[in-house]
Amino acid sequence: MNWIELNTENEIEEIKRKSENKEIVIFKHSTSCGISGFVFKQFEKELASGDYSHIDFYLLDLLKFRQISNKVSEVFNVRHESPQVLKIKNGIAVYNESHSNILAEDLIV
Repeated sequence: MNWIELNTENEIEEIKRKSENKEIVIFKHSTSCGISGFVFKQFEKELASGDYSHIDFYLLDLLKFRQISNKVSEVFNVRHESPQVLKIKNGIAVYNESHSNILAEDLIV
């Protein structure tokens, strides 16, 4: 899986622009949380068994970039959770799930 690291607030505006032409997924991951680690590994396994080439995947490390996570929540009008997946399309979050509700197959919709 080729993750793009999300580590600056400027990238949030870039994501909004890019999402006009390509779907974007942001995975918010707490690297010190066992549950987040389990969900992340399961999500990657699910992604490996499907075709998600129409999506760019961003990974946000919540421990290093908490302020960016807060900005993502503000810009896309979602409550912060961890782990959390957002699907961005046309500049808005069209999918938002956390914990065991994160399923790669839901990204196809």
